[in-house]
Amino acid sequence: MANVSHRNDITSHPDAPEMQARYARMLGDRDVALVDGPVFLLGLYCAVSPWILHYTTSQPALASHNLIVGIAIGLLALGFTAAPERMYGLSWAMCALGVWMIISAWIVGDSPDAGVVVNNIIIGCLALLLGLMCAGAAAKGTWRAGRTPQV
Repeated sequence: MANVSHRNDITSHPDAPEMQARYARMLGDRDVALVDGPVFLLGLYCAVSPWILHYTTSQPALASHNLIVGIAIGLLALGFTAAPERMYGLSWAMCALGVWMIISAWIVGDSPDAGVVVNNIIIGCLALLLGLMCAGAAAKGTWRAGRTPQV
């Protein structure tokens, strides 16, 4: 049997460049793979927040609005996970959903109380922040790869 204990570094292995290239292809050059989970959880919370904060009877229009926007954010997150090369161009749509959530309590709601307003502002700020992170990573990935961004 060959004595290979003297090797401390795998970079000298003849298959190392091929393994690195395969690993890069497998990840798809995704820097924000960890953002997909929080985006999905944010969409899930947005969808169920009217029932958590108990404003389904006092603000029925806002309750159905949050359900629809939460489902949309959750679907974006699933798209970011399933087809990132196509979907990260839609991260600006998530930013727009975040801005809409910030102002929607006053537009859709009927004299909402402070808890409802703060809830929608927090959801909107988090959606905007996560959308900007996804958009920044998509732009960085396309420029690094020498491609033009598909926004």
